[in-house]
Amino acid sequence: MCPAFSAQTPSPKNLLFDLDGTLTDPYEGISRSVISALAAFGIPEPDRAALSAFIGPPLIDSFMEFYGFSRADAERAVKIYRAYFSDKGLFENEVYPGIPEALEALKRAGKKLYVATAKPEVFAGRILDRFGLSPFFEGLTGATLDGSRSRKDEVIRCALDAFSLSPADSVMIGDRKHDILGAKAHGLFSVGVLYGYGSRAELEAAGADRLAENPADLVNILR
Repeated sequence: MCPAFSAQTPSPKNLLFDLDGTLTDPYEGISRSVISALAAFGIPEPDRAALSAFIGPPLIDSFMEFYGFSRADAERAVKIYRAYFSDKGLFENEVYPGIPEALEALKRAGKKLYVATAKPEVFAGRILDRFGLSPFFEGLTGATLDGSRSRKDEVIRCALDAFSLSPADSVMIGDRKHDILGAKAHGLFSVGVLYGYGSRAELEAAGADRLAENPADLVNILR
């Protein structure tokens, strides 16, 4: 386990942020995209709130886990999902209050900020541009559309390699267990955010090193 920050040890300078549930709230666009995919299979979903479970994990895994799809059907569902998402869903989204201010404060503190998301990189870049977040970040890594890179540990590994980042000098920030477990897989300190879609219990069980109640709390932890 990575050591906790203390007054005697310098805090890591490289901050890797998850996107969905950490920087932006994507519920509207993701839930509508899932509904579009389910409709193609004749599956109604009366409990739309339940679709928040799709925020974070790889889509194929979610369709298989929550609806019992075969791998082939899950792949087809993802294609239908992306047809809606790429046209409308990615912008049915909003930046969490306090995030721009938090990113600005961390930049002023000398931190280097990156995005490491399991969302396809091409979509993540468009979202960051649309909501004015791109200037805060040194770089972005995400999933690939062909599925060759989809898990969070794979995305984090790609970020470390692409930007020549030392795990000992880097932190992963995210709202789901996948962010925390991905960080642990590569020896990064991890901070779980409680304003997203993962519960305190989920983040603690995954072994988050610290928990942040809100963006301002996140700044205090990381600065």
